[in-house]
Amino acid sequence: MGENEASLPNTSLQGKKMAYQKVNADQRAPGHSQYLDNDDLQATALDLEWDMEKELEEPGFDQFRLDRAENQNLENSETADLNLDSIQPATSPKGRFQRLQEESEYVTRYTRSAPKSNPCNFCRLSKMLCTAIILFIFGILIGYYAHKNCPSNATSSGTLDLQLYQEIIKTIQAEDIKNSFRNLIQLYKSEDDVEISKKIKTHWTSLGLEDVQFVNYSVLLSLPGPSPSSVTLSGSGQCFHPNGQPCSEEARKHGSQDLLYSYAAYSAKGTLEGEVIDVGYGKADDLKRIKKMKNTTNQIALLKLGKLPLLYKLSLLEKAGFGGVLLYIDPCDLPKTSNLSYDTFMVSLNPGGDPSTPGYPSVESLMILNGFCKTWKSSTSAEERGQSVLSWHPDGSFRQNRSDLTSLLVQPISASLVAKLISSPQDRTKNGVCSPLELPNNEERIVNMQVQTVTKFKTVTNVVGYLKGLTSPDRYVIVGSHHHTAYSYNGQEWASSTAIITAFIRALMLRVKRGWRPDRTIVFCSWGGTTFGNIGSYEWGEEFKKVLQRNVVAYVSLHSPIRGNSSLYSVSSPSLQQLVAEKSNFNCSRRAHCPGTNVSSVQIRGDADYFINHLGVPTVQFAYEDIKALQSPSFLSEALFLKRATKIEEMDPFFNLHETITKLSGEVILQIANEPVLPFNALDIALEVQNNLKGDQLNPHQLLALASRLRESAQVFQSDEMRPANDPKERAPIRVRMLNDILQDMEKSFLVEQVPPGFYRNILYHVDEKTSQFSILLEASEHCKSLPSNKTLQEALSEVLNSINSAQVYFKAGLDVFKNVLVGKN
Repeated sequence: MGENEASLPNTSLQGKKMAYQKVNADQRAPGHSQYLDNDDLQATALDLEWDMEKELEEPGFDQFRLDRAENQNLENSETADLNLDSIQPATSPKGRFQRLQEESEYVTRYTRSAPKSNPCNFCRLSKMLCTAIILFIFGILIGYYAHKNCPSNATSSGTLDLQLYQEIIKTIQAEDIKNSFRNLIQLYKSEDDVEISKKIKTHWTSLGLEDVQFVNYSVLLSLPGPSPSSVTLSGSGQCFHPNGQPCSEEARKHGSQDLLYSYAAYSAKGTLEGEVIDVGYGKADDLKRIKKMKNTTNQIALLKLGKLPLLYKLSLLEKAGFGGVLLYIDPCDLPKTSNLSYDTFMVSLNPGGDPSTPGYPSVESLMILNGFCKTWKSSTSAEERGQSVLSWHPDGSFRQNRSDLTSLLVQPISASLVAKLISSPQDRTKNGVCSPLELPNNEERIVNMQVQTVTKFKTVTNVVGYLKGLTSPDRYVIVGSHHHTAYSYNGQEWASSTAIITAFIRALMLRVKRGWRPDRTIVFCSWGGTTFGNIGSYEWGEEFKKVLQRNVVAYVSLHSPIRGNSSLYSVSSPSLQQLVAEKSNFNCSRRAHCPGTNVSSVQIRGDADYFINHLGVPTVQFAYEDIKALQSPSFLSEALFLKRATKIEEMDPFFNLHETITKLSGEVILQIANEPVLPFNALDIALEVQNNLKGDQLNPHQLLALASRLRESAQVFQSDEMRPANDPKERAPIRVRMLNDILQDMEKSFLVEQVPPGFYRNILYHVDEKTSQFSILLEASEHCKSLPSNKTLQEALSEVLNSINSAQVYFKAGLDVFKNVLVGKN
């Protein structure tokens, strides 16, 4: 509007000038005497010309002559940089011709009767007619091309937006990502996580990102002990390290890093001797069967990772009375190409955030020490703060001394050590069939396990940068990656994650420097402490919870984007599945070996956890996986392998997969941040709810009826409110804002308070792709098999029922608001 308003005065002036020009030109024909200002003057063309020249010599007309000359030069120029936005209907040739007709006062003032007989009348009229026709045609051509290059407001901006997105995405190059990745890896070898955070901040700032800052938290970390853990066979006295190698000084020196980081963070520590009992995957029915056969009190469970969340299985083992757990991955659950028999791994038993401040952030607070209250200043080192017993937070809460998050001694071990414990050959594949590792029921194994870990307060750093939105700066699209944290395993997934988010920032800021901005604010976050339980993202989320609950519209996760190289694996909230499927299908059409698109809502690892489970924010994540890995049991990704993580460049040597993930994620980010109406689908949530209840005999009729009403409300909302808002002709800013507020909060209705450990509070997400039921109903139905009553199942049904009812009421209230707005306007 600014440009158009500025051009309006020039347009009016040009119209008036053209009126003088037109009269002057036409009256040069001999014999014409129409425009005279004195009856005593002769009606000759020469007199008229003299009169007009005299007028032009008056003040103000010299400028007109110069302007007109400049305009003529501009019109004859062949430059391509025409400002078509300034072209108005009144300045076209046709408009100028019509302007003559509008100058009635001028024409009347100079009119006198024409001679009754004039031999040149026909000739003169013919010339005027031809001139008018030529100008009319010329005006149509200019109007056509002006309309073609400057679409009217009634035209949808979707095409222009897509062109803009493609311009940004085209600047993303695999070579840039590769260089960034390698620089980060080299930096990691020489610097700690503080220096890496500084480099990320400096790089983002140099690219033009606004207000890039550090956000630090002092948190309780569980670190490896001074020496590796061990497992000793009581009968023979043989001692083994977690990787299966015999305990010796040579083995300790050769694999010191791997041996130290084969541990379970936040496990209980100490020594335990007991019988090893094979519990398989640790399901409830398995434990019920085992307890009937053996005494499990203070015994050691031999547990396979996978199929269910680790925290859930450990909670069942605690209830069963076990004292320790030897955790491993069965080689039969891994792709044949993976040879991890001797590889050790790390797991975290932290459900999320700083264990010492559950539910609130680890920010500057007050300490109570020896009966005195003193300010806990940021200048005090994290190690010094770690020595305190209690600390006082401004909201009245204490720092809790929770060094152990479980009473169990948990030790990850390799499959080769398991084979030695059960006296089984390591190669268990015959005729192409893999035989799972199992301890014979009639054999007894007594072992002594020693777990060594230490807990310390350390500083975890997040790097956060902002690109402020133009029209809705108070609505945030959060993009999250993670960087290396000191004291953790030395994998490279963090470098892939950081290189990808940096590549998108680079492409985005190139366009921003040319004057464009997204409608909504994009917040770029590089999280710290991810390995220990998504600590950085949890603490940041807890600190800004009230703001985030109101303002965040979506979270795009870049956690561990390259896990394989054969299949694009997409996970998203139900409301975003349609958008993600469109982007995935377009990418697959360009890749001959791309399998069918599969977008699902399943539990994922990484820093998206807080935004999904505590804020109910729609989330999306793209990653490359191996097809065989996708067919393996779920939750194997809870194991962080030390060696396997160093093969990023082997899986993607040319970084083409990195480029694809960057572009796919970038397109989704741009659409969410820039579309007038959020690209969320309300009906897909209702359909997901109905699909979760299909074929389940446990669901009462009331639950099914309520799900049906939810679908009806979502359908009405989709057709009556979302469809008109997507039409620019019917779009009203206040209605769009109201609609977007409803869309961004749709999933919050499905957050439940109490869930089993390791399960998502957002019940729209499944445990894995093989199950379509609500996860809490599935767990409750399995759990009640080992209990005399079905109280747990009834509680789970009540949670689901309340969630569906809340969502249905939410949609209906939204429809009522729109109806009231319409009534008020009428």
